Amino acid sequence: MFSAVVCGYSEVGYRCLKVLIERGVSIPLVLTHRDSADEQQWYGSVAGLAAQHGLAVETPSDPNAPPWPARIGELAPHYLLCFYYRHMLGAQLLAAPRWAALNMHGSLLPRYRGRAPVNWAILNGESRTGATLHYMVAKPDAGPIVGQEAVAIGVNDTALTVSVNVAAAAARLLDRLLPLLAAGPPAGKPMDLAQGSYFGGRRPEDGRINWSWPAKRIHDLIRAVAPPFPGAFTEVAGQRIVFDDSRWLDGPAAHPHNAPCLYVGDDACLYLGLRDGVRLAVSGVSIAGEKFDAAAFGRRHGRAALPLEPHSA
Repeated sequence: MFSAVVCGYSEVGYRCLKVLIERGVSIPLVLTHRDSADEQQWYGSVAGLAAQHGLAVETPSDPNAPPWPARIGELAPHYLLCFYYRHMLGAQLLAAPRWAALNMHGSLLPRYRGRAPVNWAILNGESRTGATLHYMVAKPDAGPIVGQEAVAIGVNDTALTVSVNVAAAAARLLDRLLPLLAAGPPAGKPMDLAQGSYFGGRRPEDGRINWSWPAKRIHDLIRAVAPPFPGAFTEVAGQRIVFDDSRWLDGPAAHPHNAPCLYVGDDACLYLGLRDGVRLAVSGVSIAGEKFDAAAFGRRHGRAALPLEPHSA
């Protein structure tokens, strides 16, 4: 087979590392990140998987600083493989492998280059995304494409659902390309950046809902940042309301004069009624940190609508 130093994190990192281990790739070193107490750990542990298989694991705060470039150069792996690693790698690291430095990105490049590609794709109402293995160059997510696999985005899919599906696609793609990688540096298709887009990272505050938006945009925002991500939110009387999810529905909203509002319908389900007359189904919300499903919300508010304060951008 071949040897590879792996830089990885999150579910894509976990699943792709698992493929390499199962296929007998020699892995002299794994670089990953320390888990953050501020982040919900919905994904597999790269560090745990590596340790389970006796691989050397390190969590450098800066992989571009000594001794890491020299150490990886001394290991002389065929590849440097990155799977959702959060540090940008400098020129010295990119030049360290004998054959190539390759990255697995969670979109169909050149679309959605940069950070949080799954969240941005959902937020923009896309019907598909995917995984792309590509060469790493100085510019982020810009090197020639080795292979891709598409993933559908359902109208009610949340970022968690799509992220797990993208991770599965990344693992399948890597497994399929291993014979090609074993034969030497693979051919790559140059990326036409003019056909794509670049997006930056998202902050929790970016989840604030603007109630002047049309229902579809609000629906997509809720799905794009639904827990375990920070969540789409509004504030009513100083209390933050965070939405668990959103389901697109046919049929008009009740309480149009109170829109936007939360209410329990005659079918005992929880709904978000919006200004353009659309209603979205919501499985639950958090109000000031307390969780409410439809039944709990009904016990507190009855069938009365809870008006939601509008927010101006």
